[in-house]
Amino acid sequence: MTDITIEKTPPAVAQATPLSTAELKRRAAALLPELRHGAEERERNRILPHEQIRRLAAEKLLTFRIPVQYGGPGASVREVVQFVTDVAAVDSNIAQALRPSYLFVEGLLSNGDETLRKRWLPRYLRGDVFGNAGWEIGGANGAISARIVREGKNFRAQGSKYYSTGSLYADWVSAAALDENGHEVRFMLPRHRAGLELVDDFDAMGQRLTASGTTHLHGVEVFPEEIIPSPLQADGKSRRSIVTPFAQLFLAAVEAGVARNALEDAVNFARHHARPIRHSSASRSVDDPYVELSVGEISAQAFAAEAVVLRAADSIDAAWAEGLTEESVVRAAIDVAQAQYVAAAAALKAGELLFDVGGASTTARKHNLDRHWRNARTVANHNPRHWKAAVVGAYRLKGTEPPVSGLF
Repeated sequence: MTDITIEKTPPAVAQATPLSTAELKRRAAALLPELRHGAEERERNRILPHEQIRRLAAEKLLTFRIPVQYGGPGASVREVVQFVTDVAAVDSNIAQALRPSYLFVEGLLSNGDETLRKRWLPRYLRGDVFGNAGWEIGGANGAISARIVREGKNFRAQGSKYYSTGSLYADWVSAAALDENGHEVRFMLPRHRAGLELVDDFDAMGQRLTASGTTHLHGVEVFPEEIIPSPLQADGKSRRSIVTPFAQLFLAAVEAGVARNALEDAVNFARHHARPIRHSSASRSVDDPYVELSVGEISAQAFAAEAVVLRAADSIDAAWAEGLTEESVVRAAIDVAQAQYVAAAAALKAGELLFDVGGASTTARKHNLDRHWRNARTVANHNPRHWKAAVVGAYRLKGTEPPVSGLF
């Protein structure tokens, strides 16, 4: 059945005068305390932050990277990554749920297809949210079993997806399937299309509110204009894309935010809840030298994570400035891999050290302090950290370029 809500023509741009980056930063600063409020309770009781994500979209905070000529502010990658880190520092679940929205913009910018940009960028400007349903379970990692077949002028897609990040919050859900020739086809569907089923069954120990559950494609109809072409090399193989380092850096930014959030909770717990150990020389926990040491270590971890993430963001911006040459994109990929390795380790260490600022009371469920380590560990498990270091090592030792895959 055809979805009668399908839009055949691009919607009008939401505002005549593009918002400036400064204005978006002002809106972000005003909204972040609201996102922070109730984050522990949402995570503890698994309350999905629908309202908070809608506020972010309504404030046009998904439009940072949209160029001025399309009605956006034209912000840098560094500015986006700083915003993502700031969001993750108040609620890492919300930050990661925004990843598909930001990745689609980057794809549109790098693709060069003017028709796609004119069709999809205005939807960001009106406040739409995008989710992802690309990955599957079973079979080889990265393998696709979903199928899409032509049916008259349109197509039908059948299959199931997992790790559908952000889809329950989204207006549009991207998916991938193989056509009759075994070629990967990507497409973007409206959330309420008949035959598109989103299931809230994500059960990871961390990042529980990213809405990363199962997506079923029950013979869902796909219109030609919903197909998202993937640029290929002359031999038909995927080419190296700047979008991939951006996608990986986004995860590193989430880790940096987790580390900063752990620091905030460590300071708060030491000031308001912790008691000095019996044989301590201090009468207050904040005067205990080992509490000071622990907080100082956490602070250093958070500082390092954010610093490397922003340094890698500068590399991606530099690649854009250099015209996305092969050399500049490889350099960005290497820098991002290093940033991921450091940021993940820093977030995990910060989440562990947090429990050294107090005694057994730090483990009380009411404080929910374990969420930082659980969230950091879950994000880190998206990609094996050892592969990041090994690829960087091979590049330094032998000049071996990173693999052309979704991980680099």
